[in-house]
Amino acid sequence: MSVYHDEVEIEDFEYDEEEEMYYYPCPCGDRFQISREELIAGEEVATCPSCSLIVKVIYDPEAFAAEQDETEAVAGKTTDQLEKN
Repeated sequence: MSVYHDEVEIEDFEYDEEEEMYYYPCPCGDRFQISREELIAGEEVATCPSCSLIVKVIYDPEAFAAEQDETEAVAGKTTDQLEKN
C-alpha cells in the first residue's frame, strides 16, 4: 500500500495541452505530474520527478475515458471532412 502525501482533485492540477500532462506543485519545489494517457488508463498516482512524494489524483476515470472517446470521435469527423475536400 502506498502512502500518499495528499489527495488532490484533477481540477486543482494545471494542464499543459502541448505536453498533455497535468502538474501540481510539490513541497520540494518541483511539480507532481501525471499524463493524460495515464489517467485514461486508470492511473491515479501523480509522482514528483525530484523526490519520493506521491499524490493520489481524485477524478472519475469513466468520465475521463468518455471525454477521450468524444475527442477521438470529433477528430475522426474532422479527418473525414478534410479527406472529402
